[in-house]
Amino acid sequence: MKRKRQQYREKPTILSLLISTLLRRRHLHRPLISAVSGCLLLLFAIFSLLAPSPIHHPASNNDEVRSRLNSRQESLFHIPATGGSLGRDLWSSTHSNLYYGCSSASNKFAKTNVKTNPNRYLLIATSGGLNQQRTGITDAVVAAYLLNATLVVPKLDQKSFWKDSSNFAEIFDVDWFISFLRNDVRIIKQLPETGGEAVTPYTMRVPRKCTPKCYQDRVLPALVKKHAVQLTKFDYRLSNRLDTDLQKLRCRVNYHALKFTNSILGMGKLLVERMRMKSNHFIALHLRFEPDMLAFSGCYYGGGEKERRELGAIRKRWKSLHVSNPDKVRRHGRCPLTPEEVGLMLRALGFGSDVHLYVASGEVYGGEETLAPLKALFPNFHSKETITKKEELAPFASFSSRMAALDFIVCDESDVFVTNNNGNMAKMLAGRRRYYGHKPTIRPNAKKLYRLFMNKNNVTWEEFASRVRTYQVGFMGEPNEVRPGRGEFHENPSSCICQNTEAKMVGVINPQNQTLEGDKIENMDKDIGNMTEEHFTEEEQEWSDFDYLDNKILAQFKGNRTDSIPGLLTKTEQPELEEFFSD
Repeated sequence: MKRKRQQYREKPTILSLLISTLLRRRHLHRPLISAVSGCLLLLFAIFSLLAPSPIHHPASNNDEVRSRLNSRQESLFHIPATGGSLGRDLWSSTHSNLYYGCSSASNKFAKTNVKTNPNRYLLIATSGGLNQQRTGITDAVVAAYLLNATLVVPKLDQKSFWKDSSNFAEIFDVDWFISFLRNDVRIIKQLPETGGEAVTPYTMRVPRKCTPKCYQDRVLPALVKKHAVQLTKFDYRLSNRLDTDLQKLRCRVNYHALKFTNSILGMGKLLVERMRMKSNHFIALHLRFEPDMLAFSGCYYGGGEKERRELGAIRKRWKSLHVSNPDKVRRHGRCPLTPEEVGLMLRALGFGSDVHLYVASGEVYGGEETLAPLKALFPNFHSKETITKKEELAPFASFSSRMAALDFIVCDESDVFVTNNNGNMAKMLAGRRRYYGHKPTIRPNAKKLYRLFMNKNNVTWEEFASRVRTYQVGFMGEPNEVRPGRGEFHENPSSCICQNTEAKMVGVINPQNQTLEGDKIENMDKDIGNMTEEHFTEEEQEWSDFDYLDNKILAQFKGNRTDSIPGLLTKTEQPELEEFFSD
């Protein structure tokens, strides 16, 4: 039996004999060899198809792969409900108690009774919304002082985009305005009559950011000849750089003389009290995310063809706008943060989901769907409409400037003020909050944050939050975070900020008091300098500025450079467009 098994193992198989025979006779039977080889290959192919494969076909599992990737990203970027412990007070600025607003005139500043010429009357026609008009009123007082003229109470713009019929006395306490400034400039409510007839003033316009010498050269000759001159479209028509006494006069006007009417102040106080009843501290967010503004800005927020179609249709209203490059616009920090991005920034800075948020905004593009991520992060979400009854707001509801004034009051009184934009209200409140104790004011470092938001799913939450806190150094409203003279004076009134002896000794090297590790510490001074510099370099050239550029300057921006300047205007008069965006 054993021998038979051995013989069986040694017995050649039919297949091996056949192959050996074919190999010996390959020169005679080439066609047969080819046929057999083909059969063998076919058999191997059949066996491979029938055999189970350990590798899944990639095309059949795309959804599963995506699911795994998404779950990995979610696990990396897990947003906590609490802000965490950062070792600092979120509700106050470091060393703010060492600084105070100071705007009293020096002994060298000439008084009204010595300086005013009785035959000179200056009239001002402001433009834009509430805060843009506020800049005009403030600078009008300084212009009257420069010209030794009597100022007639400024006329508010009632024909702009905002369509508010309110006059000066319906928004501001006119008697207080005249009385408070009586030692600086003589102010009257209306132009006096001559020989029983109303005087018709000579109308003209001064260049943007006109210097004192500019007023002396351009306006004074007309004022001497005509006795009454009206300056139209008066906003940002005075130089940003003036001597200290003139800057302090600006502060006396803006922070003391311009007081809202009692009815507006009363309603604003009620709104603040109701927010205080909800929590000891609250954040006020000025959120600009209207469809018109987004269309004008040329920004894109990932809404696909629907967003491009809707905003594109709005953009066609303004034929003078160049086609912008949305990616470049965002890279340059020119796009307002989305509600979700604002929420992520606040959480990264340490504000938890229990914080109460007051939101001042117009119509938000995308409505509740756009606001949903912000509300998920901060469910205690309020507005003037949600904390009042309809009948309480009725006296103000038909007037956009009065409604804006209510939001202004709540934002000013908030413990922390946040903005997603760089408009006039944001600037005005930033300067006012510096003057009144450096209350925390968060303005996004949009150029740096943009890249971080775009790549957030590739980093952990801890890394994301750390970078946000680093990028925001110099953008939190702390004392000394901005060099004197940088930015618009209305947002950085450095001539009106005084410090006591202790402040001079302490200084503010790292206002945020952050602990930064490794290479972040090495680059700290460099980063702070760069961030502050880029922040105000960006802000000094607002999109609305192009309305005031003459043709020679506009010509410099033609050609290849236009796509890097969003919303560049090719005409010098686009009031509705720039007024809407800037306020």
